Amino acid sequence: MIRLEKIGKQNGRQIVFIEASAALQRGEKVGLVGPNGAGKTTLFRMITGEEQPDEGQVAADRGITIGYFSQDVGEMSGRTVVSEVMNGAGPVSEIGAELKEIEQGLADPDRADEMEALIERYGEVQARFEELDGYALEGRAYEVLAGLSFSQEMMDGDVGKLSGGWKMRVALARILLMNPDVMLLDEPSNHLDLESLIWLEDFLKGYEGALLMTSHDREFMNRIVTKIVEIDGGQLTTYSGDYAFYEQLRAINETQQQAQFERQQAMLAKEIKFIERFKARASHAAQVQSRVKKLDKIERVEPPKRRQSVAFEFLPAPRSGDDVVMLKNVHKRYGSRTIYEGLDFGIRRRERWCVMGINGAGKSTLLKLVTGTAQPDDGTVAVGGSVKLGYFAQHAMDVLDGDRTVFGFLEDSFPQAGQGSLRALAGCFGFSGDDVEKRCRVLSGGEKARLVMARMLYDPPNFLVLDEPTNHLDMGTKEMLIAALAGYEGTMLFVSHDRHFLAALSNRVLELTPDGIHQYGGGYTEYVARTGQEAPGLRS
Repeated sequence: MIRLEKIGKQNGRQIVFIEASAALQRGEKVGLVGPNGAGKTTLFRMITGEEQPDEGQVAADRGITIGYFSQDVGEMSGRTVVSEVMNGAGPVSEIGAELKEIEQGLADPDRADEMEALIERYGEVQARFEELDGYALEGRAYEVLAGLSFSQEMMDGDVGKLSGGWKMRVALARILLMNPDVMLLDEPSNHLDLESLIWLEDFLKGYEGALLMTSHDREFMNRIVTKIVEIDGGQLTTYSGDYAFYEQLRAINETQQQAQFERQQAMLAKEIKFIERFKARASHAAQVQSRVKKLDKIERVEPPKRRQSVAFEFLPAPRSGDDVVMLKNVHKRYGSRTIYEGLDFGIRRRERWCVMGINGAGKSTLLKLVTGTAQPDDGTVAVGGSVKLGYFAQHAMDVLDGDRTVFGFLEDSFPQAGQGSLRALAGCFGFSGDDVEKRCRVLSGGEKARLVMARMLYDPPNFLVLDEPTNHLDMGTKEMLIAALAGYEGTMLFVSHDRHFLAALSNRVLELTPDGIHQYGGGYTEYVARTGQEAPGLRS
């Protein structure tokens, strides 16, 4: 359906692609991977025609429709959420809008003199709407929005009043409802809770078109794609299989390439040693000349590209008392909505609780109560002796001073620390070289999250409270964080929609449901095995 044929592309001084080729066939589900800045978004934009390659061509089958979801959702206002979603479905959405307008006119007594014309037009528009399956479209729009965790009130409300994260979901719903021949999804798993993520997974498994997507969620990627296209050093390499298979195969290829490189280097060193030793002797002139010619003809094996992998190790955290936090008979309401009514819950040293529950169940509220950023209406929240708290909240990035550099921010936070130590810390969290001189205002969401986390983990607390810590983090940083937290000896309470993160780090599960609050010994993997669901109310 879509073919990239020997494309070359340069952005400023950066060479993005050199004679790169790949293809997307009908019905294929492909994961696009590569380090940040490798050119994934540029590739999407070339497929949609927003950008042109400098060399080569992007060829698409005649007449195919392409739907592209990107992180830049644009302005949304002046419509209901469901209308905004239907508006992305092509001509039927325009006809639907006219139909609603005529319905309002028919109900308007001030337009009684137009009634005959309105009725006639209504019949024509309604017939065309039915022909385009418009009534089913509206039903599907509500279905998609429900799958992405919109309440009925939100669906019928003003799209302009939504937060950025919810507008992302609206933009995603538009592409899903459009049901194009080719779907390009750039990080669709960002901003989704676990329930929405699992729903989207099922939706994409059933989608019959061709799919090309990026995602920092390895579990999500593994369950959907059957092919990987990797961007690396300006080249596109295609691997059959899911993300896990791609990782294994790439590791094997790198090991083999390294062994080949080392064997060739040893052979070259031996030949060069012979040439150097005998080049001045007339008796060996023919042999020396023969070996020089042989070396000139040998195709050099390149060493495998070194992927940046950084490790972060915690300094030992001070030991807390055995009782870290105790909540007794806690009541919490927001307006008329009751979140907790008589909650009793305790966290003991070295427990790692993950909190599960649908939107609005009170996950973030619990974290706020525990950290003291919200107060109970009734009951008590008691923090134990010697507890040193570290809290990563969704709004944590808002406190960054836009004028400070990355390094300046770390220096302000730890004035006693040496420059080398802070540079090593910055490097662990993806800020190397000139990146430490970036001002906070120009940082991406992921960079801000990494910077706030670096500050929190440098002087380690013995009780970590994390609200969606992996949002915006790429796979490499996520793996580093999981490895670091696996060796952490303190206590944890966290909310995450990343199943790999949940499975790797939890040893207790707190499930918030309309039927009550349930506690499970054992981590997320045991929770799934015992309940038969990956999230409250969903079958696995």
